[in-house]
Amino acid sequence: MDLLRDDAIDPAPLIGKRVAILGYGNQGRAQALNLMDSGVEVIVGLREDSETRPSASDDGLKVATPSEAAALADVVMLLAPDEILASLYLAIEPRLRPGAALGFAHGLGIRFGFIVPRPDLDVFLVAPKGPGSALRSLYQQGQGMLALWALGQDSTGTAKGLALAYGRAIGCGRAGLIESSFAEECEADLFNEQAVVWGAVPEILIAGFDTLVEAGVRPEIAYMECVGELGLLAGLIAERGLAGMREAISNTAELGAVGGGPRIVDQRVRETMRAVLAEVRNGKFAADLKDEEASGYPRLRAARDEARRGAVEAARRSLLES
Repeated sequence: MDLLRDDAIDPAPLIGKRVAILGYGNQGRAQALNLMDSGVEVIVGLREDSETRPSASDDGLKVATPSEAAALADVVMLLAPDEILASLYLAIEPRLRPGAALGFAHGLGIRFGFIVPRPDLDVFLVAPKGPGSALRSLYQQGQGMLALWALGQDSTGTAKGLALAYGRAIGCGRAGLIESSFAEECEADLFNEQAVVWGAVPEILIAGFDTLVEAGVRPEIAYMECVGELGLLAGLIAERGLAGMREAISNTAELGAVGGGPRIVDQRVRETMRAVLAEVRNGKFAADLKDEEASGYPRLRAARDEARRGAVEAARRSLLES
């Protein structure tokens, strides 16, 4: 595996180029500010009624509509939510310059055909492996975040150099850029979101909390044990790896992990994970995402409301207020 860092990446392909960032959410804001601080000319494309327009202006960035920004740019980064990328691309496509570059931070739009880019465009992926808030804070500390990069189209013959220069400019070259593909990045990321970090882990935390409370443990204690220690676990894994994490905890905790972990994550769970991955790859989840957006996000709204009303959140509030 080749890990490319700043000293192996030529910044020249981005010099003199104007970059349009379409979207000013978690990734959009971080990448726009990192680019600006790296000396790249940036313009942010937002609807005239966008709630993030004042924020972008306050951050010192030039703001225009998405179509206006796209028309002015050599590189157009689509950093809006995945489910609206198709309509966004259709709106800006007539304004894109011949031979311009279209960039993504996630592979879903290309992998599942939400977008079919014009043949004359370069298409690349630079996907930081973490949230935009961390990408920005690491950059400000002189550090970086690992990222995957890939090419979708190389119409000009210069797409690779531009993709790597872009990754360097947002700070990812400080940690390293790893070559991938739109399909690999997308499928691995969606699987992780559903079956591991963002899907399974919170459900395990809630199930553990509920089990202790049902057995008579006070909610605040159950919260500290089952939820509060997650940050410690994440820190140890980041610092030492999974094996080193085991070595850093007590013998009691390690023996409990050896006995309890495989009983929870058993063969049935592994089979369910394989089923989740299959649904990612066959496009079922991508179709569900489109349907959710088209119907006004009812499942997401219901899930957010339920989470806010849950006993876990009540226990957290009680701890914070005490």
